[in-house]
Amino acid sequence: MGREQLRRDALRIIEEAFWLSRPDEAVRRALEKISPGRGKIILVAVGKAAWQMAKTAADCLGDRYEKGYVITKYGHFKGEIPRIEIMEAGHPVVDDNSVKATETVLEAVQSLSSEDQVLFLLSGGGSALFEKPKIPLEELKKINQSLLACGADIGEINQIRKRLSMVKGGRFAKLCEPARVTAIILSDVVGDHPEMIASGPAYPDSASEEEVLEIIKKYDLSFSETVMKALKEDPVTTLNHVETYVTGGVGQLCRSAAQLCRKAGYETEILTDTLTCEAREAGSFLGSVAAFQVKKGVRKAFVAGGETIVHLKGTGKGGRNQEIALAAAEEIAGLERVVVASASSDGTDGPTDAAGGIVDGTTRECLKEKGISIFETLKRNDSYHALQAADGLILTGPTGTNVNDVALILIAEE
Repeated sequence: MGREQLRRDALRIIEEAFWLSRPDEAVRRALEKISPGRGKIILVAVGKAAWQMAKTAADCLGDRYEKGYVITKYGHFKGEIPRIEIMEAGHPVVDDNSVKATETVLEAVQSLSSEDQVLFLLSGGGSALFEKPKIPLEELKKINQSLLACGADIGEINQIRKRLSMVKGGRFAKLCEPARVTAIILSDVVGDHPEMIASGPAYPDSASEEEVLEIIKKYDLSFSETVMKALKEDPVTTLNHVETYVTGGVGQLCRSAAQLCRKAGYETEILTDTLTCEAREAGSFLGSVAAFQVKKGVRKAFVAGGETIVHLKGTGKGGRNQEIALAAAEEIAGLERVVVASASSDGTDGPTDAAGGIVDGTTRECLKEKGISIFETLKRNDSYHALQAADGLILTGPTGTNVNDVALILIAEE
């Protein structure tokens, strides 16, 4: 089996695994458990998979819902849905359209009765897309950028975000009272905890003031007095009118990828579904695994999932999966019969149009011939342009799902 066949297998397996991880069936299963009330149903979908989730719910509910609203990332609109207003906004950093769209939703859920129901469909990306800040928007943008750049993990980032918001940390569900809220959540967080997914708009906030302040201290963050006051305000701790169903998740994504690898004839092992370290370290590790296993001459596949982090120190373009792939290229340089690929399940890795990257034993030499150093590129956080130069970008477009990231090592037999 040649290098090109390995690359084709890797790309096909990743795209098919993403397809199998779409929320359609999960939303259907959750809706089967829900008993509609006597009042009206308002559908609200937020996140990078919001359109897909709303379309499935609308198809299932038919005429039973009165109206609905979708807030999703730019470029994720896939067509009109009956009686549903679709709005696009900023991600990964909140923008004016995030706030406008959120205000539209909040107006719609005001004055509901106890017989009414809000069907809240939530997926990753909601932290930026669904926002009504307690502080000036420009200040919030700077804080979000600082959080994304400092190397904090998604759980730590969301602990800060939700204290600065009028909709996160259970506050959206509170604003829906006395209507019932049914939340169907597509997990993009390792551990699948609903409090962390999109900063938990419909889930109580369990973090103490001390825990929040410890995150600020850990990353040496500096905030204004207004921000510190907001961070210390009492959280929402009880939401008795909310039912929550968590579905999807990176574990299922990894299992789907492994099943597809086996179907393609690879002896397959899932290494982990909780990969949360620095992206380039994850790439170096995966490359080292590949370099060791290729010596055995056996056709094998290794799968890893999770959500790594990137400390932004340069001004380049890229994402965590692109950094994983580029770091792996260094470890497998010169080796035949091996490919390493890593991609984000929503189809957009960081602020780029690529889902991730794919590399093989020729990638480093290809870049070297073009005067590109992997070490210097990672230093500048410019993995996108390096992979572009080596034909190593994975371009899927928006996938309709969002359940973290998956990485593959494919090894051909001798």
